[in-house]
Amino acid sequence: MEYIIPELEPISRQFMTLDRPKKTKMLVVDDEPDNLDLLYRTFRRDFQVLKAESGVHALQVLAEEGEVAVIISDQRMPEMKGTEFLSRTVPKFPDTMRIILTGFTDVEDLVEAINSGQVYKYITKPWDPNELKAVVQRAAETYELLKQRTEELRRSQSQTALLSMIVAVAQDATSLESTLDPIAVAFGQNFFTDRCVIQLIEDGVFTKTGTYGISGDLDLAQSERVKDAIANQKMQVVTETGDPEFGAHLVVPVTLRGEVLAVLSLQWKHPQSLREDELLLLHLSAQQVALALTCTRLIQSAIAA
Repeated sequence: MEYIIPELEPISRQFMTLDRPKKTKMLVVDDEPDNLDLLYRTFRRDFQVLKAESGVHALQVLAEEGEVAVIISDQRMPEMKGTEFLSRTVPKFPDTMRIILTGFTDVEDLVEAINSGQVYKYITKPWDPNELKAVVQRAAETYELLKQRTEELRRSQSQTALLSMIVAVAQDATSLESTLDPIAVAFGQNFFTDRCVIQLIEDGVFTKTGTYGISGDLDLAQSERVKDAIANQKMQVVTETGDPEFGAHLVVPVTLRGEVLAVLSLQWKHPQSLREDELLLLHLSAQQVALALTCTRLIQSAIAA
């Protein structure tokens, strides 16, 4: 599948079937079977609803299923109160929105839970279905916003780390060879590849190589995607290769003033869906790599002279 980046023009085109968006997951917890079934029926059309009849069982469900957007828990349950159960979910799932159902005036427990950030909202029994739906919808939207902001922060930190590493390599390098492995490692780790290779091109000939991840023979000079990337000086993005060994392949020509200095090859075992911002980061980072390689060559030439 081709991705279009502003001012860029990837060439390879592969069709990728996109999965339908999955329903947001939520967990309902109540020791009364009728209430549990009612909660399930209330939300099953809009959410993927998981059920548990106790706090202990709910913790087991979360251990198996992973993070959910919203948890609705009854307060008065045997073995473990709702607020105690919810407090135990905070360390592992800090972004989850927690709603407590209570038919009693457990003021101290509720106030403490709300003030400590363990509970997003409390609803008194018997609840109004429309009110509860509205609260859950707002909670789910808040959860998605938190996840989006967390992901944006992670991306920003990753981008900064990658670009900083390239600058550091350029400053510390004493030879072209010493720059290649650190560059391959940085790109491989940043984009979670199974293999990453950077290979220099000098006078049209593939020469020195830096690698990260799975070892093995990889002749970039014979790759049609690499040939296209060099000929057109455009990024090649293939999200599904049909290759039994590697399911996705991305080739980035490292160019400066119309000259291809190296080729960066990122490979994943499984098909990948790459965002436009990730591809733009790759393009910008490749330009930084080109500058780093050029600076290193100049320093090496000056030392030799």
